[in-house]
Order: sequence, then C-alpha cells, then structure tokens
Amino acid sequence: MDGSDSRDFSLVGIGLYTMAEASRLTVISGVRLRGWLRGYTHGSGTARMTTEPVWRRQVPEIDGTLGLGFLDLMEARFVVAFRAASVPWRIIRLCAERAREVAGSDHPFSSRRFRTDGRTIFTDFVDRTGEQQLLDLGKNQIAFARVIGPSLYAGLEFSVDDTPARWWPMGEHREIVIDPKRSFGQPIVNDGGVPTTVLADAVGAEGSIAKVAALFALPQHSVRAALRYEKRLVDRLSA
Repeated sequence: MDGSDSRDFSLVGIGLYTMAEASRLTVISGVRLRGWLRGYTHGSGTARMTTEPVWRRQVPEIDGTLGLGFLDLMEARFVVAFRAASVPWRIIRLCAERAREVAGSDHPFSSRRFRTDGRTIFTDFVDRTGEQQLLDLGKNQIAFARVIGPSLYAGLEFSVDDTPARWWPMGEHREIVIDPKRSFGQPIVNDGGVPTTVLADAVGAEGSIAKVAALFALPQHSVRAALRYEKRLVDRLSA
C-alpha cells in the first residue's frame, strides 16, 4: 500500500483488475486511466502544478502498482463518455466534487442518477415538494434542459441504492456478465461462471466449440457468446 490513503480497504467482492485488464475491458488507454487515478503533474520547477485524481479509487496501490475495482471501471466509462460529449475537464472535476456530496459516494458518476447534455453534468434529485428535478452540478442550480445519457447505462444492473452491481457488456442477451462478486469481476459466461478468456483459449487449443462445451459442461451457445465477446474486445482495441 502506498500509505497516502488512510481508508480501510476490503478487497472482497469488489472486483480486482490490473491496469492492462481494465484498459482491455473499457477500451481506455492505460496512460489515461493512470492519470485519472493518480492525478497529473504539469510544468517544472516553481511552475510545477499537480491535479488531484478524478475520483477516489477502490483499490490501494501495492508496491507502487495500481489496481482497479469494479466501480473504478464504471466510473472510468462514465468519465470517458463525458469527454466524448465534449464536457470540459474543469466541469468534470467540479461536478465530481459536488456529486460526491449529492450521492455520498466516492464513485458518484456511475450512479444511475446522472445525465449529461455535453456542456455540464446533471443529477436527478427530489425537491422539498416531492417533485423530481434536475440539478446542474456545474452551476449548482436547477436546470431545465434536454439531456442525453441512456446509452451510458445500457447493460448496467443497479443495486437498491443506485450503485452499479453488475455489467452485461453484450447487452440484453445477458450471456456474458462482469460481476464483482463472481470470479473477481472477470468477464464470465453467466451460465456456468467460466471466464470468457478461458473458453476462448480452450477453443483455440481444441479447435472445436462442441468439445469445449462438453469439457466445461456448458451449452454451446455460452461458448459461442464468449467467443463473440472476446472478438468484440479485440476488434474495439484494434479500431
């Protein structure tokens, strides 16, 4: 542990990912992820400036090695989506600070309550009259604007407190799941719990989906789903 964070960490049931694994699953470069998790240092000498991490990570550094938890993966997906929507960094950082207060979480953006319109970030809340409103976290006032964001939540399943509980990266078919409470959060086939990488490697070695399905006592459609998912990751990384 790096000693810079006094929080008590539990690594049970939160998902564990190396930087390489996190980059592969989110299709976000390791350089960007490290900067978001550690912060950035700019300039030199007396002009040297440091920016804080974008959010507080789930996993401590161990011997200088960064790791991520499942909620870190989800937060990274939302941050990159905000950047793709041209939300400025200063707004993201300001909103992250205020969102932590609203959501009471170190990973506020991955809450189901958030939306974006490309200029700032909004969160749903219930006012004193019981009416649901949108709070503009950049301006800290009620905003009435057309917002976008449903795609940010596609495939995510939430717990009762609106925290991401599991991710179905192939969408509604729900054959592949990333669940922090199963197989340390690695992508697995939901029917049987075998990691997709294991199945893909086995098919490569055996040369037969039927043989691998029999070997792992899985239906063939689960093995095919694992192959489709792994191929999609490769295609996205090479795009």
